[in-house]
Amino acid sequence: MNNIQTEFSIKDLENLTGIKAHTIRIWEKRYNLLKPKRSETNIRSYDLESLQKLLNVVFLNKNGYKISKISKLKENEIPVIVREIASRGNQKHHAINAMKLSMMNFDQTLFYNTYSNLLEDNSFKDIFYEVFMGILEEIGILWQTDTISPAHEHFISTLIKQKILVNIEKVQNLEPRNSSRTFVLFLPDHEIHDIGLLFLNYEIVCKGYHCIFLGQSVPISCLGDIVDKYNDISFVAYFTVKPELGDMKEYLETFHDQLLLNSRNKFLILGQRAKQIDRKGLPKEIQVYDSIGDLVKDL
Repeated sequence: MNNIQTEFSIKDLENLTGIKAHTIRIWEKRYNLLKPKRSETNIRSYDLESLQKLLNVVFLNKNGYKISKISKLKENEIPVIVREIASRGNQKHHAINAMKLSMMNFDQTLFYNTYSNLLEDNSFKDIFYEVFMGILEEIGILWQTDTISPAHEHFISTLIKQKILVNIEKVQNLEPRNSSRTFVLFLPDHEIHDIGLLFLNYEIVCKGYHCIFLGQSVPISCLGDIVDKYNDISFVAYFTVKPELGDMKEYLETFHDQLLLNSRNKFLILGQRAKQIDRKGLPKEIQVYDSIGDLVKDL
């Protein structure tokens, strides 16, 4: 069975490229940029080549090319110019588009080649913050709008996780330089979105700290064994979809009473769900961060 998505609605193109459907229609009518198929009821549909072309058109447009000029280019000229511009310093935006295409087409080779090209001029940290984070932010929107399926999300997420794990392996045997505190990284019960937490593990180890990574779906009750063994623990959790907002107050109170009270331990929280926490009145031992970068700056 062929799992590759080969047909897209104009709304899909809008979600994937950031160009409004109304603008896409104008580009079609005025410049003949795309040639959609039409159903018997006159509904547009687009193939994978149309998506690729539109991503390239958007890239050129953002780099100073007028649509009228792009429309006069031959089909085979557009990707050549895109590659030339990408090689001159707009590589990351081009890479995000290439990785989107790899996701839509379940094309591992395109992902690996794009990543390898990025590594020639960028550190892994730069690639994560400027490319992977951009893709991950878009994935949430694309999934919410039914532009991609869970299979697409799992495909690209797994490839990104592979790269994080490879880089963790490179530094995990380094002797900790800073033994002042121990970091314990975990996801709350029923939470499985671990890419951000994995990258934090990498950042913390690179900073020379002792780091214990527990991973997905860890109940509060299981963390007591860590407290018995270590002093001055910084627990770090990523809240993406759990705990539920209605359960958040009780979760934080339980965590504080069982793991932070009368100790030097801290609880550092970040993630989409964490942004909805009411920070007024939080105990000083619990700190909420808006981004990975903000937390890393505090290390």
